[in-house]
Amino acid sequence: MAQAPSDVVEAQILSGWQEPDGQRVSGLQLRLAPGWKTYWRVPGDAGIPPQFDWSGSRNLAGVTVQWPRPEIHDINGMRSIGYSGTVVLPLQIEANDPNQPVRLSAEIAMGVCESICIPVTITVAGQLAGAGRFDARIDDAIRTRPRRADGGGQRQVTCEVSPIRDGMALRATINLPQLGGDEAVVIEPSDPRIWVSEPITNRSGNLLEAEAELVPPSAKPFALDRSTVRFTVIGAGDAVEIMGCKAGG
Repeated sequence: MAQAPSDVVEAQILSGWQEPDGQRVSGLQLRLAPGWKTYWRVPGDAGIPPQFDWSGSRNLAGVTVQWPRPEIHDINGMRSIGYSGTVVLPLQIEANDPNQPVRLSAEIAMGVCESICIPVTITVAGQLAGAGRFDARIDDAIRTRPRRADGGGQRQVTCEVSPIRDGMALRATINLPQLGGDEAVVIEPSDPRIWVSEPITNRSGNLLEAEAELVPPSAKPFALDRSTVRFTVIGAGDAVEIMGCKAGG
């Protein structure tokens, strides 16, 4: 298997601060070599979804990775969704004992791409203790997360679904003003095992249509819970996240 050069990606834990409720806000900083990219939580057909193993940590009850607005790239004619340069992934940390330090230790399996995509595994560790202090790098990353659309998904997105040979076809109509540039739509069912094709999109005024095929591991039609489907629309300099849709027709 091809190996990425050792200096392609560097990882660092940013210690961040502790909130009044005892939770901590930390960050994982990834610094990529020029010309290299890595992936968002939904990488696109050309990407590798990142996976995190925090089992080596101490005094850790849970970690929630938050995702800043990603970039859309074209790699060998396929869409990928991710990051280049330096990116900070905010981490919401819950300790078993908020009054004691948290030792973060992670093994991260991720993909990096230049002209080809290569899987790599990196390790990172850091100590989180005391009140900490505000870190603008983490705060900036939090502020660039896709914003939740006003009004809620059930009032903003309608979905039509129909069975196909190996799954379901979904057609969503999203009521959303233009975000600028070439907009991309990402469709995420609640079950991450369901493969989703790259949506075909079409915009008319404030209505953005997206069509995709959803194929489960069984490769058969299935019941889709519309309320649990997440839609993310990524535009030039802005991104919006909408949860759920109502039946269309």
